Amino acid sequence: MTTLGQLVPVSRAVVRLVEAGSDATCRYCLAPVKFVARAKARQVIANVYEDGRWARVEHFHEDCYERAGHPYGEARA
Repeated sequence: MTTLGQLVPVSRAVVRLVEAGSDATCRYCLAPVKFVARAKARQVIANVYEDGRWARVEHFHEDCYERAGHPYGEARA
C-alpha cells in the first residue's frame, strides 16, 4: 500500500480555455497564447516536476502541444 508520503509528483498537462488578460507564451512556438473573444481558443497548461519537485508551469497552444508530441502526457480536460 502506498502512503501519501511515498507519492512522487509527476509532470502533467490539462486543457483550459484561454482567459482574457492571459499573458502566457507558448513553450513550443514562442508566440503569445492570446484570448480571442469569439474563438474560444484553448491552451494546454503543464505543471512540470523535476526530481519529484515542482519546477515550473509551461503553456502551449493546443495544436502546438500536439505538434510537440505531448511532452507531458495526454492533456486532460
